[in-house]
Amino acid sequence: MSEPRIPTIDLAPWTAGDASARAAIAETVDQALQTAGFLLVTGHGVDPALRTRIRDSAREFFRLPPATKEPYAVKVGGRGWLGPGAEANGYSEGTPTPPDLKESISFAAEERTGDAEIDAEWFAPNTWPAEAPALKALVETYLSQMQALSDRLLELLGVALGQGTDFFTRHTAHPTWGFNINWYPGTEVTGTPEPGQFRIGPHTDFGTVTVLDRQAGKGGLQVFTDEGGWEDAPFDADAFTINIGDLMARWTGDRWRSGRHRVLPPPADVPAEELMSLVYFYECDPRTTVAPVPAPTGRVAYEPVDSHVYLRAKLDAITVT
Repeated sequence: MSEPRIPTIDLAPWTAGDASARAAIAETVDQALQTAGFLLVTGHGVDPALRTRIRDSAREFFRLPPATKEPYAVKVGGRGWLGPGAEANGYSEGTPTPPDLKESISFAAEERTGDAEIDAEWFAPNTWPAEAPALKALVETYLSQMQALSDRLLELLGVALGQGTDFFTRHTAHPTWGFNINWYPGTEVTGTPEPGQFRIGPHTDFGTVTVLDRQAGKGGLQVFTDEGGWEDAPFDADAFTINIGDLMARWTGDRWRSGRHRVLPPPADVPAEELMSLVYFYECDPRTTVAPVPAPTGRVAYEPVDSHVYLRAKLDAITVT
């Protein structure tokens, strides 16, 4: 029986296990990231009740009238409300698509570095909606756990790549990150989907690692693999869904693939389905030079890039103007 393309990894044996257990986990991760770019991860220690409370608080904001939310409106990459029509992820693949059928509240790193140029672009203050007063404390608690989890994952990925635990984390002393609370309402809010319109259009993420807390639904996450095409992503309510992005794939010389995915539109047979995802995008320090690992581990000898020049170009590509 073949191994699943998207396996479930328990982090507890990785943290506490012996050398053979860690080696087996690293091998499973390496194989999965070569085929789908996705994993499910359990044993992470993040309280599911915290995720529920964040959703409940965010829902208070999303269900407000558009005129109340409008003062918080921003473009992709900003800190605030991404309203209907703000984003079309299919553009990142060069495919013109209708705008994504979602709304988001977006946050990002704000602890300044002291470099005025970097701080102005990447470490601006977050905006917290007054209409959802509980959200700030809940999200800040969650974000501290997400950063710690992401560094644990990067240590695992370093070993899986054959490069050691600090291969990636030596570049996360003062990283950037983004956090989106994505609301996928039913058709009573979005209207009937246009042809080729998704809750999130087909795309790959742009950076290093994404930590997704998602809900099961008919209009949910699908993952693309060469072997199976588009498939519903496996779901475990206790697990986070992990995928790597374009920058990480480039860093590995395309040994690992950036996980291509999409979120289906509201289903015709359950048009009122509402889902909400918590999406944490973890990156590296600004001005990190990303050069691919050499052969035989790496497979494509890309030119080195500045991590955040690369990321900015990707963010600009999906903004609906």
